[in-house]
Amino acid sequence: MGSNKVAEDKEFWNFRLYIAGSSDKSMKAIGNLKKICDKYLAGKYKIEIVDLSANPARAHEDGIIALPTLVRKLPPPIKKIIGDLSKQENVLIGLGVKDKSGKTYE
Repeated sequence: MGSNKVAEDKEFWNFRLYIAGSSDKSMKAIGNLKKICDKYLAGKYKIEIVDLSANPARAHEDGIIALPTLVRKLPPPIKKIIGDLSKQENVLIGLGVKDKSGKTYE
């Protein structure tokens, strides 16, 4: 299948979500990401939350210029999505996730 394998064929997904404290956008992004992961990647993901208000130097590691930003570390390639992740279909497309009906978002 090559590099466009669907979610079910990938062993593990690793995300890093950069936020700014407990702002409304930050909390919404965390909630939206957890809902998406629980629905489409149950048992196959890890989420690391990085609060840049507490650790501003961490932004440099992934070249973060806007918040909140989601970085998909695994599976490769690295992908970034900026915003509160409220547009679920756009997030699925950005991450390359397959939904339960069999449609692949890539």
